[in-house]
Amino acid sequence: MPLSEPKPGRKPLHTRTIRMDAFYREADGLWDIEGRVTDVKNYAYASHVRGDVEAGDRVHDMLVRMTLDDHFTVVDVEVRMDVFPFSICNEVEPNFKDLIGLRVGSGWMKNVRERVGGKHGCTHVVELFGPMATVAFQSIPSYSRIRDADKPKDPDKPKRKPFAIGGCHSWAYDSPVTKELAPEWYREE
Repeated sequence: MPLSEPKPGRKPLHTRTIRMDAFYREADGLWDIEGRVTDVKNYAYASHVRGDVEAGDRVHDMLVRMTLDDHFTVVDVEVRMDVFPFSICNEVEPNFKDLIGLRVGSGWMKNVRERVGGKHGCTHVVELFGPMATVAFQSIPSYSRIRDADKPKDPDKPKRKPFAIGGCHSWAYDSPVTKELAPEWYREE
């Protein structure tokens, strides 16, 4: 369903495109989560670094590959800035290796900002790590169930709470969705 009809006379100014993709690496059992942000202005402007920038030219084009293990631990990070506004922006690309060893989960973005925020990173690249974590949680558990369907189950292994429970309206502890699909976590509130 689309949004309501916008007010007349709008002029398009800026388009930000964010793309996220998840991949399973069969060769080593790791997971690649890739993110890309591009920004485009719909008008020409003068940049003190790039000179005249034409309407439709990219202002930012930045890519990230974050490699995770089955426990959501970062085992590698690669950042490439193809288009950026200042000549020194890409100097921070190697700093993102400082995320290796962190675990994606509670406090993830706080930890990212502590390690590569401010002068140690790039706002646009740092912003990608939030939705990349979401893509990891959307991909790794569901594909792991398919990948591991034929493996014997350990009856003594405690069942982990699904990450979504308690995180939104549909997966509230007292929702009918939780009651039906994860009854062991259902509770009336």
